[in-house]
Order: sequence, then C-alpha cells, then structure tokens
Amino acid sequence: MTGYGRGSAECDGREVIIELKSVNHRFLDINVRMQRSLLFLEDDLRKAIGEELSRGHIEASVTYSNAREDAKVVAIDIPLLEQYLKAFDRLKELGIDSTISAELVTRFSDVLSVTQNEDDRDEILRLMRLAAIDACKSILSMRAIEGQQLNDDMLLKLANIEELSSQVNIRTQNTCGEYALKLKQRIAELLGEVPVDEQRLAQEIAIYADRVSIDEELVRLAAHIKNMREYMQSTEPVGRKLEFLIQELNREVNTIGSKSVDTEVAALVVDAKSELEKLREQIQNIE
Repeated sequence: MTGYGRGSAECDGREVIIELKSVNHRFLDINVRMQRSLLFLEDDLRKAIGEELSRGHIEASVTYSNAREDAKVVAIDIPLLEQYLKAFDRLKELGIDSTISAELVTRFSDVLSVTQNEDDRDEILRLMRLAAIDACKSILSMRAIEGQQLNDDMLLKLANIEELSSQVNIRTQNTCGEYALKLKQRIAELLGEVPVDEQRLAQEIAIYADRVSIDEELVRLAAHIKNMREYMQSTEPVGRKLEFLIQELNREVNTIGSKSVDTEVAALVVDAKSELEKLREQIQNIE
C-alpha cells in the first residue's frame, strides 16, 4: 500500500530526519539513500523498518545534522605553513616588502582545513531508530485510512458477487425441467407415436442433472466469501491468504460457467468474473 512518513529525532544539537515513501510490493523491499558518512546506519535502519512494516517497496532517505560546537575541527598543515614562511623570508631577502599575519595565513586554503570531528555513532544510531519508528507510524496511519477505504470497497464487491450467485442459483433451479421438456419434444419429433421408454428417459435426465449441477460450486463460493470477510477483519497481514481465496473463487465461477448452457447464467458469470478481477486488483494493495 502507498504511504508517506516523516520522522525526526533531536538531542543536544544532533538531529536525524528520515523520510519514507511506500508503494505496493509483494514483499518488503527497502532502498536507502544517505550520505557516505552514515552508511554504518544502513543495516540497523533496514531492521528498524522491517520491525514496523512487513510489505511494500520503501524509499528511505536519511538526513543528519550536527550543530554542536565540537562538530568540526580546524587543522593546520604545519610543514606546509613553514614552507610558506621560508618563502616570505626569501622575498624579504630579495627586497620585496612582505608582511605575513594570521589573517593572511587564514586565506591559505591548503594550510587551514575544516573537517568533521569524530562523532558519537551510538548516539546517532539511537536517534536514527527513534526517527525511523516515527516515520513508520506516519506511514501506518496513512495505510490505515486507505485500508478502511479498500475494506469498504471490497465488501461491496463481495456483496455483488453474492447477489450474482443468488441469481445464478435461481436461474438454474429449473434447468433439468426445461431439459426434460425439450428432450421429450425432440423425441416426439423423431419417433412420432412410438412409445417412449420412460425409465431410459429418466436416466438420461438424471445424468444431465448430475453433469450440470452447480450446487457444490455455489456452496464453496459462499464458503470462500465468508472466509474472505473473516480475514479482512484480522489485524495480521492477510494479503497472500486473500490472493489464494480469489484464485479459488475464480475457479468456482469458471466451473459454473463451463457447466452452464443458459445465456442468462453465462452473462451473470461474466459479471461475477468482472467483480473478482476488481477484487484481485484491490488485494494487490493489501499486506
């Protein structure tokens, strides 16, 4: 499921900001972007996210800032500075007026360098975990809202499938009666006044009734819909279970369609398959 989360943690001049962008994915796939100096955080960040989220393609961005007074250190390249001083002394010997001062030395970028001081990795790691949990909670909050909308839509589609199933059941109640009538009419056309073997006719109708019966399919269809509703009430990840049930629902609907010779039932089956396809697409967004 899609979502965006931003989390931050700050303490004593240090601050970690984590942004998470999530799109649907069958598994948990985490892509981390951070500056090279923070690469030591990557494994722990993946673990922290994995403890909160179980599915989705996650784009994680980490920003760290340190405003402490000891965050940076100024270093002086003493040997190079000594070479500069010797050069100035030589200029004086040549009669060139040259005055060197501390202000002038600060302009020598190769003599003075500013570098990051060794930071407290444990403290950065602690702040990162707090920020990651904060960002994940934001994503989960967005997912909860989207999940409720998906839930309502899926329940509506399940109700539609149940209604279509009911219509199929009603339509097929008199299938055998209609077949028996047509069979008798056909035999009468072919044999005229010749007596009909009623026992053989009854056997033929029974065989046909067994071949076109969809009672078992309708029962399994209702059971799968019931199971889907129960799974949808769970607080645990159920996406894969729902995917399996959709496959089973499709199987039953296809079987009903293959057994039917009635055009109205065939149209109802097409409508049911359309609803199932919409459900399948929605389930791709569920953990």
